[in-house]
Amino acid sequence: MLGPPMPPALRHALLLCLLFPSIGVTLPFLPAFLADRGLDPQQVSVVLALAALTRLICGPPAGRLADRGLGARRVLIAGCLLAAGTGLLYGAVSGFALLLLVAVLNAVPSGSLAPLAETVTVVGSRRGKGFDYGVVRGIGSVAFILASAGAGWAVGAFSTEVIPYLYAVLLVGAAGAAWLLPRDEHETAGRAAVPLAAALRFPGLARVIVVSGLLQGSHAIFYTFSAIHWQAAGISPFMVGLLWATAVGSEVCLFLFGRRLVERMGPRRLALAAAALAALRWGIFAETVWLPALFLANALHAASFGMMHLAAMRLVFALAPPGQASTAQTLHMALGPGLFIGVVTFAAGPLYAAFGGGAWWFAAGLCLLAIPIAAGLARR
Repeated sequence: MLGPPMPPALRHALLLCLLFPSIGVTLPFLPAFLADRGLDPQQVSVVLALAALTRLICGPPAGRLADRGLGARRVLIAGCLLAAGTGLLYGAVSGFALLLLVAVLNAVPSGSLAPLAETVTVVGSRRGKGFDYGVVRGIGSVAFILASAGAGWAVGAFSTEVIPYLYAVLLVGAAGAAWLLPRDEHETAGRAAVPLAAALRFPGLARVIVVSGLLQGSHAIFYTFSAIHWQAAGISPFMVGLLWATAVGSEVCLFLFGRRLVERMGPRRLALAAAALAALRWGIFAETVWLPALFLANALHAASFGMMHLAAMRLVFALAPPGQASTAQTLHMALGPGLFIGVVTFAAGPLYAAFGGGAWWFAAGLCLLAIPIAAGLARR
């Protein structure tokens, strides 16, 4: 006999627990993989920046396809499988030109995966007797932590060559988890999605995109050069994985236990706190590689990423008209975090080559720039 049906919360958690780890194994260690394949810091930043810009271009059309009736579930399944296949190509090529080509090919299907997974989770949490989005999102972040720490161990044991294979296996699993999603929860109501340019005119959305872009874009130097910078200072790959796990662990605590704080602060104050504490975090990175200070700074990831993420999620889904959630979210992720991370990643190579850890002062400046813009966000 078949057992009881899997609860929607568990289905969504399973998706995030497989999709987020695919990011957790590549985000800290793909730059090191590229460096081990002979790319210099500027070439690494070019590869990652062009991949990010490709995701920017390809993400919103995928979200619009989901809103027009193709469905986020189908787009997720296809995207996960295509991203897994192109990700495996990393292990088969070398040289700047071929690695750049693979990165761009992989970015085409992967650009919409995280935004659509967030969309289906938020939509599922709001339907009927829904679940707490923060708790499910936090569970996904726990999986990210385990993947990041595990990838650090695997790199130490087998070298960075293991990264493409871990990435592909996780994405195939994520495709299976997307197939298990309830077919009526992930579909949005709008069969005639608005044009992307018109979606930018949703009241208040552009300001959210700019603030989110500045804050999340400030993480680009961390994403690109933290592993390289810390290993050059004598920190082991396993410890690098633990540093990343600490960052995401602080984010998890916010998602799992910070609901009352989030409700009390509201999106505007969340964004303002995120900007101020992110500037402090990058200042610490710029000035020291002392492990206790690095662990303390990574604990501020709960603010620099987590607070801004929750503020943006609340605002994007509040500002989007009915049936346009996928379009609004993929547009926000593309023109906000996607565009800004791509531009800052492109600049990160020259900045890091010229200033080393001092490049993080540039990231701190972006956060300070976001403060006056965030002051105009909706309070609730």
